[in-house]
Amino acid sequence: MPDPISPFLAARFPVGSRALAPHANAVTTLLVGRTGPVRIEVDGVRVEGDMLLVRPDVVHGVAFAERGADVLYLNGLAFPFVAPLGQALTGKLAQAASDAMQGDASAVADLRDRLAGGTGPRPDIAAVVRAIYADPMARMTQDELARRLGMERTRALRAFAAATGQSFRMFKLWFAVQHATQAMAEGALVRTAAMDAGFADTAHLSRMFRRAFGLTPSAAIAGLAMGRGKAALL
Repeated sequence: MPDPISPFLAARFPVGSRALAPHANAVTTLLVGRTGPVRIEVDGVRVEGDMLLVRPDVVHGVAFAERGADVLYLNGLAFPFVAPLGQALTGKLAQAASDAMQGDASAVADLRDRLAGGTGPRPDIAAVVRAIYADPMARMTQDELARRLGMERTRALRAFAAATGQSFRMFKLWFAVQHATQAMAEGALVRTAAMDAGFADTAHLSRMFRRAFGLTPSAAIAGLAMGRGKAALL
């Protein structure tokens, strides 16, 4: 469940592969290598470290040491560094990141606070976020968003994007991908997970999956089977 301040869930997934195809993370992302450093790279820019915080919306490739890595998607958290691609974490931040990766929601809340601080979005937007999380199949409409926020539609969309770091459409799609991934990790068939998360078909889910994670759903399922721990929304 979300912590008392932030309405945002974090998504933790194990990755058993040694590399991910070029992709752009939808949100600020933490990568923690299991047996060695993680390397991210794009256009000759390379960042390497045992724990990396990756800037969203930048297409990049990823290489892991043996046994892959654990990945924590920090939904709703603005990237806190000026680095164009990513930042290696050290010291107290690295310890907080390690604690958060263990799957405790309070540790994730502590990491968020260390990285950004603040009290989260305004209550009406927080309520919208929680409503989307409660029913991923519903795909709340723009008109309903405007009604909930008491704003004209364009203004409501801008307010939502400013508070979450994503467009209203992308926020819903990204959560649906995470929801489907967790369902597959728990044994659901790809087509069942796609339907339960509100996707039109498995092809739609697969396209979004490759764009978000840099691998196909089948490759992800194979990696989850070899990975340490389980996928989880925290």
